[in-house]
Amino acid sequence: MVISNKLVSLLILFQAISCVALDEKYRAGEHYEILPQTVRTANPEKIEVNEIFSYICGHCFNFQSQVHDWSVALPDDVDFQRTHVIWNANMEAFARAYYSAVSLGVIDRVHMDIFEAHHLKKQRLRGESDFRGLFVEHGVEPSKFTRMFNSFGIGSMVNQGKARVRAFRTTGTPEIVVDGKYRITSRLSGNLKGMLDVTGFLIEKERRARKAG
Repeated sequence: MVISNKLVSLLILFQAISCVALDEKYRAGEHYEILPQTVRTANPEKIEVNEIFSYICGHCFNFQSQVHDWSVALPDDVDFQRTHVIWNANMEAFARAYYSAVSLGVIDRVHMDIFEAHHLKKQRLRGESDFRGLFVEHGVEPSKFTRMFNSFGIGSMVNQGKARVRAFRTTGTPEIVVDGKYRITSRLSGNLKGMLDVTGFLIEKERRARKAG
C-alpha cells in the first residue's frame, strides 16, 4: 500500500511537471499575444483556428502549402476558418471572391487558383468579371457566380470579416488567431513554420483548459 501511494504521488507530480512544461514552452508576449477581449467564434463547441490572409500577400501564398497540410490533419475538435483582410478598396474584390468560393462550395478547388492567378500568372483581378472565369473553370455557372459575388450575403460576410480583423488587432498577413483569444504572428513566432508550432501549442492549451472546466 505504501508503494502504491508513492507511485500515485509520483504520477501526480509527473502530470504537474508536464503541465508546467506545456505552459512554459511558449510564453504570452514573447511568442504570441493575448487579445484584450475574446472575439466570438463561428462554433463555440470547437476550438477555432482562424487564418488571417490576403490573396495578394506573397507570404500568404508561400504559407499555403504548409498550412494546408497542417490544417487537414487537425482533429475533430478544431474548427479551421479563414478571414480575408481588406486594407484598401481593391482588396474587397478578392475578399468577395473568397467568400463566394466558400458559399458555392468550391473553395478547395478555387483557393490556390486565385493565388496563382495573381502571383504567378500576373492576371489583372479587380472585379467580378475578372474572377468569373476562374470559377467557371471549376463548374460554376457564370450567372450563379455573378449573383453570389454581388449578393447581400457576401456583402455581409465582407463586413463581418472587416469587424473580425479589427477585433483581432491584425497588423499584417498572414496571422493566426486561436479561439478568438490568442494572436500569432511570424514576428513573434520566428517564421511561418513557427506560427503553426505556436498554434498547435495553443490548441492544446485551450483543450486542457476546457477539460479542466
